[in-house]
Amino acid sequence: LQPWPLNTATLATQHCNPGHSTLQPWPLNTATLATQHCNPGRSTRVRYGRGMSQQPSRPAKQKTAQHRSIENVRAHLRELGVKGEVRVLPDAVRTAQQAADALGCEVAAIANSLIFDADGAPTLILTSGAHRVDTAKVAATIGATKLARATPDFVREHTGQPIGGVAPVGHPAKVPTYLDRSLAGYQSIWAAAGHPHAVFQTTYDELRTMTAATELDVD
Repeated sequence: LQPWPLNTATLATQHCNPGHSTLQPWPLNTATLATQHCNPGRSTRVRYGRGMSQQPSRPAKQKTAQHRSIENVRAHLRELGVKGEVRVLPDAVRTAQQAADALGCEVAAIANSLIFDADGAPTLILTSGAHRVDTAKVAATIGATKLARATPDFVREHTGQPIGGVAPVGHPAKVPTYLDRSLAGYQSIWAAAGHPHAVFQTTYDELRTMTAATELDVD
């Protein structure tokens, strides 16, 4: 089997069948490719032109599963002895409702990891997806002058994770954490795992233990 002579603007493909062959040029504006498809028992050779990779790209889900923030959360969960495995979903779940729809559970069983700016310091509130945080009430409870929703940069700086995927653990430094008491009413709850495509299953007691969270009412 001999490769076809190529230049930088043509594609030649030969389909081999007993007794005859077909050659069709195909003009290209980019790198060249020559492929010969043959019957069973004969070889197939592919020549890649400039700019074309010979290595197949990994599926998007595989790349997501190996995202460093997810791996970091996985490592922390293992270290803490958490039983639930990280699950990578095909679509991003940036809201509690999206997560509940994808997992087939009640939205109230989703533990949202919300980062707030408490007088310039990060504060993590793990709240049920069915609740909105009463920032004035919670600020008074934790002794903060003001509790403001954090910016994406603030969240990334203090957690190493993006909004919509913040996990309860795996942050560069310990973040003061508070846990919505209403989550105790669910046998199984779900939390983000460091990426909008990743979640893990846990329990209220396990979540409280792994984060050393203070329990409170958020609304």
